[in-house]
Amino acid sequence: MADPKQRFDEMIEALRRANFRLTPQRLEILKILASSREHPSVEQVYDQVRQRFPTTSLATVYRNILKLKELGQVLELGFGEGGNRYDGNRPFPHPHMVCVECRKILDPDIANLDHFTERLSRMTGFKILNHRMDFFGICPRCQQGRRRDG
Repeated sequence: MADPKQRFDEMIEALRRANFRLTPQRLEILKILASSREHPSVEQVYDQVRQRFPTTSLATVYRNILKLKELGQVLELGFGEGGNRYDGNRPFPHPHMVCVECRKILDPDIANLDHFTERLSRMTGFKILNHRMDFFGICPRCQQGRRRDG
């Protein structure tokens, strides 16, 4: 996980360069995304923002996350019926472990993924613009629940 304070500062700088105002609600959204290990949905970010700013609308949170995504400061992970989740701490392509039961998402540290991407590019002739690598399974907590239930 990247340093949340550093990520927060990087996100602020990106918004400043794009001439966006730094409202208290926007700063709260940044703080949540920069420090989250959970890859929250827009609704989860909204619930957290409303704890400090009760009048904030869901549309405000959506718009801000979309702006951050456009600026390359948030990585969007689409899961169809499971909805989209967002990673503001590591806003670049990286592997994810996804629990198919509780929908928890973890970022495993896998070294040399850049070398793998370069190798694939050389082997296939593709100019790789982006990639996504997700591993789906059952997290240890859900496995424990299955053992107790079964």
